[in-house]
Amino acid sequence: MIERAIAMLNEQQRGVKERSAPWMVAEQLKDICRREPESADLLAKDLENPQMGIVQAEKKIKAFADGHKAGGFSCVTPLEAEGILREFYGLGAASASAGGDAPKVLSLADFL
Repeated sequence: MIERAIAMLNEQQRGVKERSAPWMVAEQLKDICRREPESADLLAKDLENPQMGIVQAEKKIKAFADGHKAGGFSCVTPLEAEGILREFYGLGAASASAGGDAPKVLSLADFL
């Protein structure tokens, strides 16, 4: 399913300018697909709907950025963008198996 989702994202990227905001949305979604196969399945189903494309997803990120302007400047961190994309596509929170920044905890009791 990962390959299908990435192929669909590549197809949508061909319809926008390289390195544009929607193009970058597709790149971030590909990263999510590679880390989380279960998200790739959901994403592929959503991408079949024309109202759920990368252009529409980018509009959600832009709306967030516009709502958080500071002195005529707006910015969205990668983590914020991922959260917006997860909400838009219904992907839920990042899975623990995605390898996030959470430290691994080793209990000495595990050795007993």
